[in-house]
Amino acid sequence: MTASLALTGCSSGDGDGSSKNGTTTITFWQQKFEDYQQAWFKKQVDAFNAAQTKVKVNLQVVPADTWAQKLKAAQAAGSAPDVQTTNYGNINAAAANGELAELDGLLPASAFDDIKANVKSFVSANGKHYAYPMLVEPSTVLYYRTDLAQAAGLDPKSPPKTWAELITWAQKLTTSKVKGMTIASAAADLGWSSWGLQYNACGHLPVADDWSKANATDACYEQLLQFYKDLYQGGYMPKTPKVGYADGSPYGSGEVAMMAGGSWVVGQLKQTFPAMIAKTAVAPFPSMDGDATKPTATLGGWTLTVDAKSKSKQSAADFVNWLLAGDPSIMTDFFKASGYSKYTVRTSVDQALAGNADATSDPFMKVISDQVVPYGKQEPAYPWDIALAFGTAIESAMKNTASVPDALKKADSQINDVIKKQSLAGTQPQH
Repeated sequence: MTASLALTGCSSGDGDGSSKNGTTTITFWQQKFEDYQQAWFKKQVDAFNAAQTKVKVNLQVVPADTWAQKLKAAQAAGSAPDVQTTNYGNINAAAANGELAELDGLLPASAFDDIKANVKSFVSANGKHYAYPMLVEPSTVLYYRTDLAQAAGLDPKSPPKTWAELITWAQKLTTSKVKGMTIASAAADLGWSSWGLQYNACGHLPVADDWSKANATDACYEQLLQFYKDLYQGGYMPKTPKVGYADGSPYGSGEVAMMAGGSWVVGQLKQTFPAMIAKTAVAPFPSMDGDATKPTATLGGWTLTVDAKSKSKQSAADFVNWLLAGDPSIMTDFFKASGYSKYTVRTSVDQALAGNADATSDPFMKVISDQVVPYGKQEPAYPWDIALAFGTAIESAMKNTASVPDALKKADSQINDVIKKQSLAGTQPQH
């Protein structure tokens, strides 16, 4: 692959003692992901290093289970990597702690102009950019068996649009051998996988925008909890799932006819359950009222950031710009390698994919890119305790350990307690 190099400000004078013969060496820590990602990063780093002599990138892959500990130790020792992979949820806290370099001025403004409108706030704090996004993964997509739908007298070309229609489909698809649906049913999974549906039900999360108080008792949330309860109590979903929400194997192995799952399950199906691809269709997860423009998913994903204490910030930023914000063919190559299970954050890459035969022939990519990603919301930045309190409310209602109103009242009280104990009022990030 060839890609133009736009290296601005890269010289031996930009170095930190790692400059030699006019070449600045920067360190890039990549958290370990799927095998194909390690191969892709290595290929691109090798291409960057081979194409010019001003900057050399030293790539190090760090296992996920040791990432946080190793990064914290390196920061304390003043030896943090110049560039690192950072997920969206960590950007605000890291920026507030002074760990990330501001990228405005290091990257061209056109790079940020290329980011999709609903993603721009993900990488900013107080009006400044502290990361460049690589991809998004919608948390909630509807997967369904077209063959089983047709056998049940349902139209596989017209998937359910509302929660009520989804309940009907789940009922008709449930047999003695196959459950109609699978969705999260444990508090820890419900806490995050339902964020998009929380937005869908009420247009907001169960806490005030300024984090000053809970609003979990809004009447609209009663409909959300009732939806989960109807699926569970109706017997349309597994009562004791063997795996968590993030794992699509119950669908892949044929145990269920429909699945609420993240976009990453596309990759799992292609790699582990390839025979299921021809029988599967995807659709936006149904909306409470059928309005397909309302969010049903949050968008998680990864970025690259530059360390605030790096002595080679411009060189580091030039590499980030080349890899993530430069020639669209670099990122189209990544999405192909992912099996089109992850989605672009850049308008120019969307345009490139639209002209790519592999991408346009993929049975899932266009639906998720066009109908899910544009309406996805950013994952909330508030403490996990708030998410868990609301996830517990959903589980309690689903399993009849509390009535819907009582479950929401308890969540409201717990969220207010978290706000008070952690002094959260007014500390919400500003984008």
